Amino acid sequence: MNYMEISLPNYTYMFNFEEEFKHQDTRVWMVKNWTKSFYYCGIYMILIFGGKHYMQNRPRYELRGILSVWNTALAAFSIIGACRTAPGFFHVLKNYGFYHSVCMTSFIDQDRVSGFWTWMFALSKLPELGDTAFIVLRKQPLIFLHWYHHVTVLLYTWYSYSEYTASARWFIVMNYCVHSLMYSYYALRSMGYSTPRSFAMIITLCQLAQMIIGCAINIWAQQVIQQGLQECHISPTNTKVSLIMYFSYFVLFARFFQKVYFGNGRKAKGATSNGISSVHSSDSKLKVP
Repeated sequence: MNYMEISLPNYTYMFNFEEEFKHQDTRVWMVKNWTKSFYYCGIYMILIFGGKHYMQNRPRYELRGILSVWNTALAAFSIIGACRTAPGFFHVLKNYGFYHSVCMTSFIDQDRVSGFWTWMFALSKLPELGDTAFIVLRKQPLIFLHWYHHVTVLLYTWYSYSEYTASARWFIVMNYCVHSLMYSYYALRSMGYSTPRSFAMIITLCQLAQMIIGCAINIWAQQVIQQGLQECHISPTNTKVSLIMYFSYFVLFARFFQKVYFGNGRKAKGATSNGISSVHSSDSKLKVP
């Protein structure tokens, strides 16, 4: 069946801003502006390492209240994003199959709900850089995984949106779902609630699963593109960049996971007894990715 004729999921309710979403305008903007993400990342690097140097001989800031609001807001955003994009994802996967879910862009150019939240997902990677400010101002360990993850995600997400990368459907839904758990965990910790160590372990396992699936999707898409028998709206460059990125994440997260849970009782740098690495910060005793 021609993908242009697909039926859309039966949304119970559509907000006005979703109904009015015009994907063409957002793509034009991103094509013109995605390269600015390099400047944003440059400014980010200067600020975080300059800030780290500035805070070296100064007392740490607590910022517990602001941190709670920040994590709660990001948790709410991620939960809403997951709830709005997952129905379209499963609808396509069930009714049109795996190939369509990876190689066709109907989630942006036909589904206004999913399209709007895909746009929000891309834009959200810029303010999410603010996570690092809490680590710097609270004088917590700033590990490589943290800033490398933030920089590469912003660059790749904006680049992919400018190309309308079809496989992004998978990456976006996975990321929204994992972030829903992750930021909810951070929010609870920053509010002072105690959480089981197993919860942190489950989140890290979800992150590792996300990286494995991401690698598998890119390898499969590469094969489809190389065979040339079916159209697939992913550029060869994108699959290579994405595969390298996801594989590097997997190595870094797996290395951290091994140190935290199987490291002869030693805590990895940037980790605590709760697990998850120091990619984000939740309270004075917890540093998490």
